[in-house]
Amino acid sequence: MLETQDLILKKASFEDWRELYTNVWSREETARYMLWSVTKSENAAMERMNRTMAWQKSHHAWTVYDKKTGKAIGFAGLMELDDGVWEDTGVALGPAYTGRGLGKQILRALMDYVFAAQGGKKLICSCRSENGPSKGVMLSCGMTYTHSENRIDERNGSPYVIEFYQIEG
Repeated sequence: MLETQDLILKKASFEDWRELYTNVWSREETARYMLWSVTKSENAAMERMNRTMAWQKSHHAWTVYDKKTGKAIGFAGLMELDDGVWEDTGVALGPAYTGRGLGKQILRALMDYVFAAQGGKKLICSCRSENGPSKGVMLSCGMTYTHSENRIDERNGSPYVIEFYQIEG
C-alpha cells in the first residue's frame, strides 16, 4: 500500500468494479491517452475487475482511492525493466479527479516506492505528446525529457508520438 496526503494506492477488491467503471473505465476522456478501450457495460466492467485483480496480485500495480470518500478513482502501476530501472505502466484518474494535484501525488508516491522502498536507480515515465497535463506532472516532479518515439494506436490505427521522461534516484 502507498499513501499520499489525499490518496491511498492499494490492491483492488471486486467491490471496486462499479466505481472504476463509473469513474475511469467508461470515460472516453480518460481512455483517450491510454492503451485501453472504454468499457461499455457493467458486465464487461465486472470481467475487467477480475483481470485487474489478477494483474495487481502479481505486479507492482494499485487502484487509487480517494482518502475522504474511500472511492476507487484511478489506477497506477510500475514494472522493473532492468536492475534498478523502473517504468510506469500507466497512471489514470477519472476526469472528476483531474486538475487537483492528485496526479502529482501519485507520481511522487511511485517515485518514493521506486527509490526508497525498492532501491531503484532510475524511473522512466511516458505520455502521448498531446497530453499536456501528464507532461506537466512529470516536469513538476523533477523528471526530464529524454526522447520521443512514433507509435501506432492499436485501437484505431492512428499514429501518435510518445514522449519519455526520467529521473534518477
